Amino acid sequence: MPLYELLSAERVAILVEPGDRNAVLETAARMLSEGSPLIAASLNAGLREREKLASTAIGHGVAIPHGRSPLFETSRAVFLRLAQPVDFGAPDGQPVDLVLAMAVPEHHVQQHLQLLAELAERFADPGFRDRLRSAPSVAELSFRLLDHCRRSAA
Repeated sequence: MPLYELLSAERVAILVEPGDRNAVLETAARMLSEGSPLIAASLNAGLREREKLASTAIGHGVAIPHGRSPLFETSRAVFLRLAQPVDFGAPDGQPVDLVLAMAVPEHHVQQHLQLLAELAERFADPGFRDRLRSAPSVAELSFRLLDHCRRSAA
Protein backbone atom coordinates (compact mmCIF):
# COMPACT_ATOMS: atom_id res chain seq x y z
CA MET A 1 0.00 0.00 0.00
CA PRO A 2 1.56 3.32 -1.03
CA LEU A 3 2.10 5.88 1.70
CA TYR A 4 -0.21 8.42 0.05
CA GLU A 5 -3.09 5.98 0.57
CA LEU A 6 -2.40 5.98 4.33
CA LEU A 7 -2.34 9.75 4.72
CA SER A 8 -4.79 12.53 4.12
CA ALA A 9 -4.37 16.28 4.39
CA GLU A 10 -6.43 16.17 7.61
CA ARG A 11 -3.80 13.95 9.21
CA VAL A 12 -0.84 16.26 8.57
CA ALA A 13 0.01 18.87 11.20
CA ILE A 14 2.69 21.20 12.50
CA LEU A 15 2.92 21.07 16.29
CA VAL A 16 4.07 24.46 17.59
CA GLU A 17 4.44 23.23 21.18
CA PRO A 18 4.88 19.47 20.89
CA GLY A 19 5.86 18.84 24.53
CA ASP A 20 7.75 15.60 25.15
CA ARG A 21 7.77 12.25 23.36
CA ASN A 22 4.67 11.03 25.23
CA ALA A 23 2.74 14.18 24.27
CA VAL A 24 3.71 13.66 20.61
CA LEU A 25 2.54 10.03 20.76
CA GLU A 26 -0.73 11.14 22.36
CA THR A 27 -1.32 13.69 19.59
CA ALA A 28 -0.55 11.08 16.94
CA ALA A 29 -2.96 8.59 18.56
CA ARG A 30 -5.70 11.20 18.76
CA MET A 31 -5.27 12.06 15.05
CA LEU A 32 -5.17 8.40 14.06
CA SER A 33 -8.39 7.72 15.99
CA GLU A 34 -10.33 10.38 14.04
CA GLY A 35 -12.28 11.52 17.08
CA SER A 36 -12.87 8.38 19.10
CA PRO A 37 -11.53 8.78 22.67
CA LEU A 38 -11.54 5.00 23.25
CA ILE A 39 -9.58 4.29 20.08
CA ALA A 40 -7.19 7.17 20.86
CA ALA A 41 -6.49 5.76 24.34
CA SER A 42 -5.87 2.28 22.94
CA LEU A 43 -3.57 3.58 20.19
CA ASN A 44 -1.69 5.81 22.62
CA ALA A 45 -1.06 2.84 24.92
CA GLY A 46 0.11 0.74 21.96
CA LEU A 47 2.45 3.42 20.65
CA ARG A 48 3.96 3.92 24.12
CA GLU A 49 4.43 0.18 24.62
CA ARG A 50 6.16 -0.10 21.25
CA GLU A 51 8.42 2.84 22.13
CA LYS A 52 9.43 1.08 25.38
CA LEU A 53 10.76 -1.87 23.37
CA ALA A 54 13.12 0.35 21.37
CA SER A 55 13.05 3.87 20.04
CA THR A 56 11.24 4.30 16.74
CA ALA A 57 13.60 7.16 15.84
CA ILE A 58 15.55 6.20 12.72
CA GLY A 59 18.03 9.09 12.74
CA HIS A 60 18.28 12.44 10.96
CA GLY A 61 15.50 13.85 13.16
CA VAL A 62 12.89 11.30 12.02
CA ALA A 63 10.75 8.90 14.06
CA ILE A 64 8.22 6.35 12.85
CA PRO A 65 6.08 5.33 15.84
CA HIS A 66 3.94 2.40 14.80
CA GLY A 67 1.83 -0.46 15.95
CA ARG A 68 -0.71 -3.05 14.95
CA SER A 69 -4.26 -2.69 16.16
CA PRO A 70 -7.37 -4.87 16.06
CA LEU A 71 -9.44 -1.66 15.87
CA PHE A 72 -8.84 -1.02 12.15
CA GLU A 73 -9.55 -2.86 8.93
CA THR A 74 -7.18 -0.65 6.93
CA SER A 75 -3.84 0.96 7.69
CA ARG A 76 -3.60 4.67 8.41
CA ALA A 77 -0.92 7.24 9.22
CA VAL A 78 -0.42 10.77 10.48
CA PHE A 79 2.48 13.10 9.83
CA LEU A 80 3.64 15.64 12.41
CA ARG A 81 6.33 18.26 12.00
CA LEU A 82 7.49 19.48 15.38
CA ALA A 83 8.43 23.16 15.70
CA GLN A 84 10.61 22.22 18.68
CA PRO A 85 12.51 18.92 18.28
CA VAL A 86 11.83 16.25 20.91
CA ASP A 87 14.15 13.59 22.32
CA PHE A 88 13.07 10.16 21.06
CA GLY A 89 16.30 8.41 22.07
CA ALA A 90 17.52 8.26 18.47
CA PRO A 91 20.57 6.12 17.73
CA ASP A 92 22.35 9.15 16.22
CA GLY A 93 21.49 11.29 19.27
CA GLN A 94 19.54 13.85 17.22
CA PRO A 95 16.19 15.05 18.55
CA VAL A 96 13.18 14.36 16.33
CA ASP A 97 11.20 16.97 14.40
CA LEU A 98 9.58 14.76 11.72
CA VAL A 99 7.16 12.07 12.92
CA LEU A 100 5.19 9.66 10.81
CA ALA A 101 2.99 7.55 13.09
CA MET A 102 0.96 4.67 11.79
CA ALA A 103 -1.46 2.00 12.85
CA VAL A 104 -2.00 -1.13 10.80
CA PRO A 105 -4.54 -3.90 11.29
CA GLU A 106 -3.32 -6.61 13.62
CA HIS A 107 -3.35 -9.27 10.90
CA HIS A 108 -1.29 -7.19 8.39
CA VAL A 109 2.15 -8.28 9.60
CA GLN A 110 3.84 -8.36 6.17
CA GLN A 111 2.26 -5.06 5.09
CA HIS A 112 3.47 -3.48 8.33
CA LEU A 113 7.06 -4.54 7.65
CA GLN A 114 6.88 -3.38 4.03
CA LEU A 115 5.54 0.03 5.09
CA LEU A 116 8.32 0.46 7.63
CA ALA A 117 10.94 -0.37 5.01
CA GLU A 118 9.38 2.05 2.50
CA LEU A 119 9.24 4.84 5.07
CA ALA A 120 12.82 4.31 6.21
CA GLU A 121 13.97 4.52 2.59
CA ARG A 122 11.91 7.64 1.87
CA PHE A 123 13.12 9.48 4.96
CA ALA A 124 16.74 8.54 4.24
CA ASP A 125 16.61 11.13 1.42
CA PRO A 126 18.04 14.42 2.79
CA GLY A 127 16.30 16.44 0.06
CA PHE A 128 12.92 15.00 1.01
CA ARG A 129 13.49 15.80 4.70
CA ASP A 130 14.61 19.33 3.83
CA ARG A 131 11.50 19.96 1.69
CA LEU A 132 9.28 18.90 4.59
CA ARG A 133 11.18 21.01 7.10
CA SER A 134 11.08 24.12 4.93
CA ALA A 135 7.34 24.03 4.13
CA PRO A 136 5.92 27.37 5.33
CA SER A 137 2.43 26.08 6.20
CA VAL A 138 0.47 22.91 6.94
CA ALA A 139 -1.13 23.10 3.50
CA GLU A 140 2.27 23.25 1.80
CA LEU A 141 3.66 20.54 4.07
CA SER A 142 0.75 18.30 3.17
CA PHE A 143 1.20 19.02 -0.53
CA ARG A 144 4.95 18.33 -0.44
CA LEU A 145 4.49 15.09 1.47
CA LEU A 146 1.54 13.70 -0.47
CA ASP A 147 2.67 14.92 -3.91
CA HIS A 148 6.11 13.39 -3.40
CA CYS A 149 4.51 10.10 -2.37
CA ARG A 150 2.22 10.06 -5.42
CA ARG A 151 5.08 10.84 -7.80
CA SER A 152 7.29 8.19 -6.21
CA ALA A 153 4.55 5.57 -6.64
CA ALA A 154 3.99 6.40 -10.31
